[in-house]
Amino acid sequence: MGERIHPKSGKVYRWGKREVQGLIESYDSKLRKKVYTIEYYLPNLKKKREKIGTCKRDALDRLAEVRTEIRNIKQGRSSEFEIKKKLQFEEISAKFLQEYSRPPRKESSSCARDKFLVKNLNKVFGNKFLHQITRESIEDYQNKRLDEGKSNSTINREVACMKTIFNKMIDWKLTKENPASKMKMLREPPPIVRYLAADEIEKLLKACEMSEAKHLYPIVFVALNTGMRLDEILKLKWRDVDLPNGYIHIEKAKGGKRRDIPLNSELTNLLRFSIKKPNTEYLFCDENDKPFSNINRSWKTAKRRAGIKKFRFHDLRHSFASYLVMSGVDLYTVSKLLGHSSVEVTQRYAHLSPKYKKMAVEVLSKVFTQHKQKIGTLEAPSEIDNAGVAQLVEQGFCKPQVVGSNPIASSRGNILKG
Repeated sequence: MGERIHPKSGKVYRWGKREVQGLIESYDSKLRKKVYTIEYYLPNLKKKREKIGTCKRDALDRLAEVRTEIRNIKQGRSSEFEIKKKLQFEEISAKFLQEYSRPPRKESSSCARDKFLVKNLNKVFGNKFLHQITRESIEDYQNKRLDEGKSNSTINREVACMKTIFNKMIDWKLTKENPASKMKMLREPPPIVRYLAADEIEKLLKACEMSEAKHLYPIVFVALNTGMRLDEILKLKWRDVDLPNGYIHIEKAKGGKRRDIPLNSELTNLLRFSIKKPNTEYLFCDENDKPFSNINRSWKTAKRRAGIKKFRFHDLRHSFASYLVMSGVDLYTVSKLLGHSSVEVTQRYAHLSPKYKKMAVEVLSKVFTQHKQKIGTLEAPSEIDNAGVAQLVEQGFCKPQVVGSNPIASSRGNILKG
C-alpha cells in the first residue's frame, strides 16, 4: 500500500499495487485534475509515451489497443497501428473529397463547403499521421480557432467535417476509432433570419427586371414564390414543370426526397409565357444551352441597385416562409412546402416580425378591456369567451397588412403585366 499527497489540498490518495503496467498518473495544476499517460515499447524497442487525458478508462482502453497492435506486428499480422503510421491526414482528406464528397453523390454546394473545411483542417492536421490525431489535439484546434476569432458555428462545421472523414475511414477499414466522435460542439447563437419587407421585394424585382441578365428576374421570382433553393432552380427542367395541374416536381431535393411545390397564379402566368429553347431541357440556360452554374455577378448588381444590404439569395427562401406564416399558414404546411424533415427546422426559418407579435399581444388587451367591471380598474374576468378571442386573433393577428392574399405575388402583378 502506498500514499500520495495532493500538492494543493494536502489530501492523501491511497492505492494498492498497479493493476496495469504502463499507465502513468500525474496531477495537472492548471486543470486541477489527474491526467493519464500511457507508456509502451515499440517492436524496435523504442519507448513511446502518449498523453491521453483526464479519463482513466480511455487511457486503459488505448493501452490495451496499442498492446494488441504491437502483438500483431510481432506475429507478422497486419496492424492498424502500422497503417496509421503510414497515412497522413492530408492523404485521407483528399481521398474523402475524391471518393465521397463529389457530385452526383452530394450537392455541388455541399462539395464546395467540404473543400473549404478540409482546406482549413489541413493547415493544422495535414502533415500529421493518423495516430497523432487525438481528441486532445482536436480540442487544442478548437481553442486555437477561438483565439483566431472564428465563430463557434465555423469551428463546429470544421469538427463535424473531421468526424465525417474518420467515419468514412472506418467504413473503408483504414481505422477502427474516431477521435472526434465524442467531441462536444461549441454553443451556437440562434440563427438570424433575414426576410424582405414588401417595399424591398418591389425594389428588388424592379432591379432584377432592369438587369442585363434577362434570366435573373424569373429566377428570383421563382424563389420568392416557391421557396426553392438556388441549386434546385438552376437545375430545373421543363419536364419538372406541370402547368396543367399547377405543380413543380423536384425529383431529388436535399436529402434525396421528392418534393411537389404548388404554383400560384402569378408564377403560372410567368412560366406559361416563357420561351422554351429547342436545344435544351433546362428552364434557365446560357447562350450555349447550358444551365447556369451561378448568378453571383448579376445578383450582387441587382441588390446594389435596390439598396438592399446583408441579404443572401437563400434569404429569399426565408422571405417565402415568413410571409406564409404571417398570413396564417400553419407551420406543418410551410414545413412540407420547404421540404424540411421536421417542423422544428421550420421554426428557424419562419420567424414573425415584431409588429405581428405586438398585434397578437394587443388582442389580450382588447379582451380584458371588454370585461372591465369598474371604470379605471382592471380585474381578471371570470369567464372569457374563447370564440371572441379567436375572432380577434383572426382579425388582428393572422392577416398581415400586405395587399392581396399572396403578398409576394400580388405586389408583383403590375410588373408582370407591364
